[in-house]
Amino acid sequence: MYGQRYAWCGNFQEGRCTVRLPGGDYFHITSDGSAAYSGCYRYAGDFKDGYAVVQRHDGKHSHIDAYGNLLHGRWFRDLDVFHKGYARACDSDGWHHVDMIGEPLYAERFKHVEPFYNGEARVEGLDGSLSVVDESGQTLLELRTPSQSHLERLSADMVGLWRTQTIRAAVALGVFEFLPACAKEIERQTRLHSSIGIRLMRGLMELGLVLRDAEGIYHATERGSFLMQRHPLSLAHAARHWGRESHEAWSALIRSLRTGESGFENMHGKNFFDWMQDRPADLQTYHSAMSTYARHDYGGLADAVDYTIHDSVLDAGGGAGELVFALLRSCPRLQATVMDRAEVVEAARPPTDLEGRCRFVAGDLFQQWPVKSDAIILARVLHDWPDSRALRILRRARETTSKGSMLYVIEMVLDDSTGGGGLMDLNMLVMTQGAERTEEQFRDLLAQAGFGMLDVIKTGSVSSVIRARAL
Repeated sequence: MYGQRYAWCGNFQEGRCTVRLPGGDYFHITSDGSAAYSGCYRYAGDFKDGYAVVQRHDGKHSHIDAYGNLLHGRWFRDLDVFHKGYARACDSDGWHHVDMIGEPLYAERFKHVEPFYNGEARVEGLDGSLSVVDESGQTLLELRTPSQSHLERLSADMVGLWRTQTIRAAVALGVFEFLPACAKEIERQTRLHSSIGIRLMRGLMELGLVLRDAEGIYHATERGSFLMQRHPLSLAHAARHWGRESHEAWSALIRSLRTGESGFENMHGKNFFDWMQDRPADLQTYHSAMSTYARHDYGGLADAVDYTIHDSVLDAGGGAGELVFALLRSCPRLQATVMDRAEVVEAARPPTDLEGRCRFVAGDLFQQWPVKSDAIILARVLHDWPDSRALRILRRARETTSKGSMLYVIEMVLDDSTGGGGLMDLNMLVMTQGAERTEEQFRDLLAQAGFGMLDVIKTGSVSSVIRARAL
């Protein structure tokens, strides 16, 4: 049919065929062998009823037409072709059905959903139930009861502190550093009371963090290994933070809900960041925990936005610099400046492979910034503060840049239809009097500070990239 050759080719469906290049990228060709559109994808599926599913290199999926145009521009963790006007889609919360413009038909999410047939679909709930629902998500027939009752699930949520404190205690005692070991050896190494070791290990087994072999030796599971100090993505520091400073602040949640004030600040007489300034060990624990989350969450951000259009970027409130390290490795010609509080900058160093391309400067987000830039990043900074102080930070950013310059706000964007992000929003309230925000709330704050919001780009992590331009 044509002279081109590919590493693999599929079947022609509706005049289009999926092909794969030797490097691994996919796209569609027409019957004469020419590309149906410009660009490539990580994967591309067959066309059905005029549309196909494609996967970007960040792992997200969307629908395109026969000429490569996006049907709705919404991107999902997984996606199916349309069947009678609806498609199966999976986001971070689970599977559901969407219409031709990518809008969910209902708020519920499931472990698995089948296509609709005559207005009904069989779905498996996240609780193990099996049922038949209509196109509005209403249950028509229950085929299997949940593996756990609503009472049992609620009760498990109510004792969540058991999990938090068990994990914190195990990390503080160094249990995971001594594995593999028997219960008696754990008792000896951590100086536990006689016969208590097996009780602690039993609790860690229930949490899926350790397993016990036939000889009575406990081993860390893959999940539990993240609590080892030597793990490259260790959550040991995070376990200390969530089980101590955060736990204390959450005990004042009712007061925070009634006053709108930080429970942490009320308890300690200082805001969280000023309190840590006087406690170097706690400061190190906090930033070590945040660096782990940054290394895990920020890896895909370099692919989400084209930062190569800039010569340099300023990461304001950038902490230890994990985000810009990822950007610099992805963009070889990019230069970066990380600005943060003096006590943070003093301990920060760029890795050897990035020396000369990254510098750290001390600066106060609320005072005049010591650096100017035509591209500014605020990553998980605004959620630390209430609207009045977040607005002040944005205005400082606007003073630092010129008209037409770009601002990238990296934050969780709340979804009122599902409640996604609601618990983190409460955490920011009790810890710093901060807040997670909806897209409209971000748009309003940015406008007040002199920025026009361009779009919100969802990434593979909990954060999205909000692109804005200085007006």
